[in-house]
Amino acid sequence: MTAPLQVDSSLLDPELRTTYATEGWLPVRREGGVVDVAVSTPVSPRRRARIEAAVGAPIRETEVSQSVIVGVLTDRFSAEFADQAADGLYRIDPVLSARAVLSRSQKVVGVILLVVVLACAVVWPLPTLITLIAIASAVFLASTLFKFVVALRGSRYDLVAHVSKDDIAQLKDEELPIYTVLVPVFREARIVGRLVENLGRLDYPADKLEILILVEEEDDETRDAIAVSDPPANFTVVTIPKGAPQTKPRACNVGLEVARGDYLVIYDAEDAPEPDQLKKTLIAFSRADPSVVVMQAALNYFNARENILTRMFSLEYSYWFDYMLTGLDVRDLPIPLGGTSNHFRTGALRELGGWDPYNVTEDADLGIRASALGYRVGVVDSTTMEEATSHMGIFIGQRSRWIKGYMQTALVHARRPFALIREIGVRRFAAFALLIAGTPLTFLGVIPFTALTIFSFVFPWIDASAAFPPVVLWLCLLNFLIGNALMVYLNMMGPYKRGAFWLVGWAILNPIYWLLHSAASYKALWQLITKPHYWQKTEHGLSNFVLEEEPAQSVPQ
Repeated sequence: MTAPLQVDSSLLDPELRTTYATEGWLPVRREGGVVDVAVSTPVSPRRRARIEAAVGAPIRETEVSQSVIVGVLTDRFSAEFADQAADGLYRIDPVLSARAVLSRSQKVVGVILLVVVLACAVVWPLPTLITLIAIASAVFLASTLFKFVVALRGSRYDLVAHVSKDDIAQLKDEELPIYTVLVPVFREARIVGRLVENLGRLDYPADKLEILILVEEEDDETRDAIAVSDPPANFTVVTIPKGAPQTKPRACNVGLEVARGDYLVIYDAEDAPEPDQLKKTLIAFSRADPSVVVMQAALNYFNARENILTRMFSLEYSYWFDYMLTGLDVRDLPIPLGGTSNHFRTGALRELGGWDPYNVTEDADLGIRASALGYRVGVVDSTTMEEATSHMGIFIGQRSRWIKGYMQTALVHARRPFALIREIGVRRFAAFALLIAGTPLTFLGVIPFTALTIFSFVFPWIDASAAFPPVVLWLCLLNFLIGNALMVYLNMMGPYKRGAFWLVGWAILNPIYWLLHSAASYKALWQLITKPHYWQKTEHGLSNFVLEEEPAQSVPQ
């Protein structure tokens, strides 16, 4: 076992902690007029001059691993890392942070609207109810139609950045940049062995591939499991200092501070990316416009056949990544990123301020912020296989977090709607409203609309038109029939590009699938009020299915 590095803390500058990590050096001790410096790579003359200028003295270097340097930094500067990870974005621009659920003006407007609605409900109860149902119906139908039109638009194009095997073969290892992989884990001891194996398949030079496993300070079980799995030397366990909120984006912000790569990608603990994904992405970036700062790889599930829930998951992801993202891209509309397999130009990610640790769908929020700065998202033709949630309770919890995050993102960017319109334009703002705000509103409407429609059919002798105008009843019926039919159709489209035709028939169950989302949306709304920054963890490693050695197929055949 390597002895811990003895460091004179008086030589360490907290303001240089990111420099120490990204450049791979650390002042250790001063002896006479010389400073001993630990370095993770050999020192060139130019680099030596830069380090000597920083420490103000000649240096004598000793080579250590990068993990040792990162370990010293996260230990000595745990408070600074914790503070920056949690509140860095908030200090840059509090308006863009979900730290506060509602701004002062939103609270005032919200209270006024609530008082007006309650007053109208007391004075004109039936007209008020009819108005609310009509508004909700219009939002429901508009959001559903928007997704349908955008996905159909996407079906006419293939904007994925295709990269051939010959293109990859022409890459020279010595010319490749450093690539950082961030893997935030929390209580994932059961799948650590799989994680090391999956990432070990990545086709990239080991000396230029930095894999940072982000482990919470109190998670000794996962840390011990990683040690037992004997990961390669380019795996570094980064201890995330205790702090609040304890979320994935907070951990990723710590990883971003110590990342050395010119490019950076996030994977979840159970992910199995295609081995050539990093090289494909580099080529895709080289061909893209400089405004493209993120490349999103497709996601799908290796356990799609496990049960009905995993089949519905796979249908949803197929339509989303193959049609919806393409449609958003071709119309130059804001794209909410996926939570994994998004590849960044690291400099641009730092310019964006990293992730919002208070937002539980930090990926969607980051996509909107990138759009506001004129950045774009590309799509690369590579798939990362994941484990679809196969347990109903875990599914509801996971979806409630995702929907709560959409609610947070909508509220954050609604704080300055006119400024956002000036930044991204009316058309893109409308798309943002229909997708980010419309999605949770749609799910909230599913259960009451379904109940009202079923009630009308089950009890036809009750004259509902006596209480509700026919136009409202017809709008509810349209939502139930046309809205569900459109989403069934979109889910049927999903498997075609992937050749998974056996999945098509399962799309007929989408109305039931949406009822589950509706239940999750009410849980999300409650948590938004009671514990907005709570991160409901999704348990992994529960599937009886295993990934084939080469994850070349998006869906198991």
